[in-house]
Amino acid sequence: MKSGIMKKYKKFLLSAGLLALALGIWSFSDDLFQISKNLEVFASLYKEVNINYVDEINSAKLLKTGADAMLDGLDPYTEFVPESEIEDYKLHYVSTQYGGIGASIFSRENKVYISSVFEGYPAQKADMRPGDQVMKINDIVLDGKNSDQVSALLKGSKGAVVKLLVKRNSEDKPVEKDLVRDEIKQPNVSYYGMVAGNMGYIKLDRFLENSADEVTSALIALKKNNPNGIILDLRSNGGGILQEAVKIVNLFVQKDVEIVSQKGKIKEKNFTYKTMAEPLAADLPLTVLVNSRSASASEIVAGSLQDLDRAIIIGQRSYGKGLVQQTFPLPYNSLVKITIAKYYVPSGRCIQEIDYTHRKDDGSVVKVADSLMHEFKTKDGRSVYDGSGIYPDIFIKPDRFANVTQTLIGKLFLFDYATKYREAHPKIGDARTFALTDAEYDDFVKYLADKNYTYNTSSEKVLATLKTEATKEKQFDQIQTEYDVLKTKLLNSKKNDLQIHKPEIKQALENEIASRYYFDKGRYEANFKYDTELAQAVKTMQDKTQLTAILKGDGAYKVIGKPVLAAMNDKTAADKEKDKSEQ
Repeated sequence: MKSGIMKKYKKFLLSAGLLALALGIWSFSDDLFQISKNLEVFASLYKEVNINYVDEINSAKLLKTGADAMLDGLDPYTEFVPESEIEDYKLHYVSTQYGGIGASIFSRENKVYISSVFEGYPAQKADMRPGDQVMKINDIVLDGKNSDQVSALLKGSKGAVVKLLVKRNSEDKPVEKDLVRDEIKQPNVSYYGMVAGNMGYIKLDRFLENSADEVTSALIALKKNNPNGIILDLRSNGGGILQEAVKIVNLFVQKDVEIVSQKGKIKEKNFTYKTMAEPLAADLPLTVLVNSRSASASEIVAGSLQDLDRAIIIGQRSYGKGLVQQTFPLPYNSLVKITIAKYYVPSGRCIQEIDYTHRKDDGSVVKVADSLMHEFKTKDGRSVYDGSGIYPDIFIKPDRFANVTQTLIGKLFLFDYATKYREAHPKIGDARTFALTDAEYDDFVKYLADKNYTYNTSSEKVLATLKTEATKEKQFDQIQTEYDVLKTKLLNSKKNDLQIHKPEIKQALENEIASRYYFDKGRYEANFKYDTELAQAVKTMQDKTQLTAILKGDGAYKVIGKPVLAAMNDKTAADKEKDKSEQ
C-alpha cells in the first residue's frame, strides 16, 4: 500500500518537475525558434540573390555587406572579419609581428614612396630613406597601385628575397636593391629613456601581445638610473588586450588589488581582475599622460591608477570606451568580435561615454547626459564620475596647430623639405638639442615660394558665409565695398602666417628632420622641448607638496569630473590671443 502511494508520489514529482522545466525554458525555446527561423530566411535570401540576380555577384562581398549591416545597429566594436581579412586583423588587434622589409609607404600622384624606415631592419640596412620612390617590386611596376596592393607585395615569408627598384631624388638613375625579408616586430613601447628632472619616460603605443613585458623591461632599465619618478605616456593609445593593462598596473600597485571588473549579460563571462605579483615600482612617483584618443585599455590603466590614488593623470579627457570585446571563431577561418561586457575600474565607475543601447528613433547614438553621471570615490575619498572617460587631475589645454601648419603637413611640404635637408646634411647633432637656425628657417620659407599651399583661415570661412547669406537676402551689393576691403586685409595678414606661426612650424619641421637621422627615437627626443604635458609631469613630480595634495584630494584636487568640466572648456587669455591671430 505504502509502496504504491510512493510510486504515485514520485510520478507526480517527476511530472511537476518536467512541467516546471518546460515552463522555465519556454521563452528560451521561443528565442531558439526565432533564431532558426531567421537563419533559414537569411540563407534562402542569400542563395536566391546569388542564383537569380541579373548581374554577376561577388558572393563573399555580399555576405560581408549583409553581416556589416546586421551588426551596424549594435556598436562600432562588434564586427565580422572574413577569412580574407584575418591576417590584417591579427596584425592590428593581436600581434605586431609580420614578415617584411621594415618600412612604411604612401602613394602620391600614382607613385609609391617610403614614408619611414624602422631602425635595424632590412630597409634601413640597405640605406633606404623616407622620400625614396619605389618603382618596382620583383619586377612588378607600381605606378597606379594603391598602398594596400604595394604592402601585400612587400610582406611575405621571412627569409625570402624582395627585389626593389628605388629612385632617390638627388640621384640620376634608379638603383636595384635586394632585400631579405625579416620578421618585423613593431614594439608596443616605441620609446623609453630619461628626461628632465631625472624622470624615467615610457611611451606605450598599444596594448597588444607582450606589451606588459616591454613596459617591464623598460622600467627595469630606467630604474638603473635611480629615477625621481616615472612618466607613462598613453596619449593616442587606442587600447588592446585587457589583461596586458592589468599586468602593467601591477608594476606600480601591490599584489592582490582589484584593478578592473567586467560585467555583462552572461554571468559566466563576468570577471574581476586583480594584481597577481609583487610590484616593481610601488613607491616611485608616477604620472600618466592621456588625451582624447587614449581609449579602452589605456583608460583602464589611467582610471585604476587614479581610483587607487597611485598616479597623477595629466592631459585631456580620455575617449570614453568602457566596453569589452571577445572574438568567436566562425566557419572557414572567419571570426566575429562581439562586445560582451562593460568594464568598471576600482571605484565602481564605468567610463563608457556613448550609450549604444538606447538609440534615438533615427538610429543615432547619444552620449551619457551630465544629469545621468554618478559620483564615485577613489581610495582616499576623492570624487570621480562615470559616463564620460577619464578626467585628468591636471588639465592641459591641447596644442592646436594653425591652419597654415596643418596645410604644410598635409600637403607633405615639411616631409619633402626634410628629405632635401637630409640630402644636404649627412649628419646632425643630438636630437634633443637639434634646432633649425633662423637662416635655415628662412631657407624653408624660400623653398615654399613656388609651392601651392592655399588654405582657409577661420576668418575667411566666416567671411565666405557672410557673402553667401547676404547674397541670399539680396543685401550683398550694399556691403560689397566693405567686404572687398576686409577680404584684402585678411589676405595681406595671411601672407605673414609663416612668421606669425614660425614656432609651431619650426617644431613640426625639426621633428620631421630629426626622424631622418634617428628614426622614431629622434622624433620623440626632438619634441621633448616642446611637450607641455611632459613638462607638467616633470614639474608636478618635482613638487612633492603638490603631488601629495593631489593624491590626498586636498583643496582644488578634491573632485575630478563634472565640477571641472567648465574649467576645461574655458579659454585662457593666451588662447584667446592665439585665436585672434588666426583671424
